[in-house]
Amino acid sequence: MYRTNTCGELRLLNVDQEVVLSGWVQKVRKFGGMIFVDLRDRYGITQLVFNQEINAQLCEKAEKLGREWVIQAKGAVAERSNKNPHISTGDIEIIVSELTILNSSDTPPFTIENDTDGGDDLRMKYRYLDLRRTPVRSNLELRHQMAFATRNYLNELKFLEVETPVLIGSTPEGARDFIVPSRMNPGEFYALPQSPQLFKQLLMVSGFDRYFQIVKCYRDEDLRADRQPEFTQIDCEMSFIEQEDILTVFEGLTQYLFQTIKGINLPAFPRLSYAEAMKLYGTDKPDTRFGMTFVEIKDLTSGKNFGVFDNAEYVGAIRVPGCSYYTRKQLDELTDFVKRPQIGANGLIYVRCEVDGNLKSSVDKFYSSDNLQKWVERSGAQPGDLLLILSGQTEKTRKQLGELRLEMASRLGLRNKDLFNCLWVVDFPLLEYDEELRRYFAKHHPFTSPKLEDIPLLDANPGAVRANAYDLVINGVEVGGGSIRIHNSELQKKMFSMLGFSETQAQAQFGFLMNAFKYGAPPHGGIAFGLDRFVSIFAGLDSIRDCIAFPKNNSGRDMMINAPSTVSQEQLDELNLKIELPEK
Repeated sequence: MYRTNTCGELRLLNVDQEVVLSGWVQKVRKFGGMIFVDLRDRYGITQLVFNQEINAQLCEKAEKLGREWVIQAKGAVAERSNKNPHISTGDIEIIVSELTILNSSDTPPFTIENDTDGGDDLRMKYRYLDLRRTPVRSNLELRHQMAFATRNYLNELKFLEVETPVLIGSTPEGARDFIVPSRMNPGEFYALPQSPQLFKQLLMVSGFDRYFQIVKCYRDEDLRADRQPEFTQIDCEMSFIEQEDILTVFEGLTQYLFQTIKGINLPAFPRLSYAEAMKLYGTDKPDTRFGMTFVEIKDLTSGKNFGVFDNAEYVGAIRVPGCSYYTRKQLDELTDFVKRPQIGANGLIYVRCEVDGNLKSSVDKFYSSDNLQKWVERSGAQPGDLLLILSGQTEKTRKQLGELRLEMASRLGLRNKDLFNCLWVVDFPLLEYDEELRRYFAKHHPFTSPKLEDIPLLDANPGAVRANAYDLVINGVEVGGGSIRIHNSELQKKMFSMLGFSETQAQAQFGFLMNAFKYGAPPHGGIAFGLDRFVSIFAGLDSIRDCIAFPKNNSGRDMMINAPSTVSQEQLDELNLKIELPEK
């Protein structure tokens, strides 16, 4: 046999046992007539010892070992005289009696250690080597544990795991589809699913009242730290339920995962309406690990001949505790931050609440101490605090102030990755109006149900209609979202009409769903969690890439297998595609 034990399980109680280990050489160290080899496998590291005095020939063989060579070692477990408290097997070592080289290795392009010297692109190119590193492997083990625990939880609640198709029809709403040409149907195309949305609704019509699937989804969109072209969802749907039922079940799932995986017992999650979230935080995914909620002071700033405020629709402030000491240089840095193109503010106003009670501001010549004192009182600022103020169009300025809030929290170390604040954001707008295209788009998707009490507003004031939709937010990250669905074919027709679909277009795109509703569709709704994001939060990662086995880079490329790539003209001909291939 290749091994009797793994490299992570031997302890003092195994002393004097004869064992066989197999793995990769992590490190070779030579001291006089002794050679020490750290042998690594998925489970840990065990020290091997070769003694010149006991077996010179074996030592000579061990001297030739290089990093990442694959070897098998047989020997006796012994207690280490110089113990290593940093590894689980640090109390023992193996006195090797036999050594077999199973495979040699080229020198790796980067060190296979916790703190590697490899850059992102290099690690992605040699991802199979990167996966040998403990931090990356641990993230995938965490992912497995979370997926396994999710299945356990949902199975106990009688959810059925059902696979849905990967080759489907393209839909016009949402992100761009990945398109797959059909060889057997020339000129026609499949799309890869952005989610199993339509199929899980059809499963509800079929009577499968509790469905889930841990499923790959695909979106052809620009990438960033929390996005990949292919990603994994915990996708769920339930029948005969209302919004509160969904929130209860999946708040329970979240609490179960935190308790099972991290040993953390979370309290009940607060509920925050979309309108409140935008008013207090400037975002529909607020980070509530810290304060600094917005304070509106427009009514306190007008009429003092300061055009920046007088001409603004909105003036908002955040109170930054204990930062009155900020220097002009630091305040200039913050001004430069909010003026970056990604944020787009025109400038930044500040008020220092000095420890002695004096107020110092960048607009002293327009506003008296009494004026400033009213701003301070409304914001609840105390001596030693700093007020940061932005103004402009309401929605845009709130988003800018939200970015400034996060920046200050990062500077002050308030975004603690070991602290977890969860909340539900509810009552989203059903529709968004595009001024350029002069039409409404669905805020979530066309199958989201409006609040029953808001249905009359669909004709009178569509922008005021609230959706039966909800997002789960953890530490400022949208981890999951869903809605109660429309299950009435007439209301679904109305929704398509609001979104600019003709009856013919709606029938062509979604006729199968609307027809299914005619045969007794139950009230239903669901939610989908981003598994990659969920795991990254548990692991304390800033990017989802290191909790995915083989991720793409920020350009959507797989550096390891060099995908996407060109295909031969013969393949294109089979697909009836006429494309001029670039010259190599």
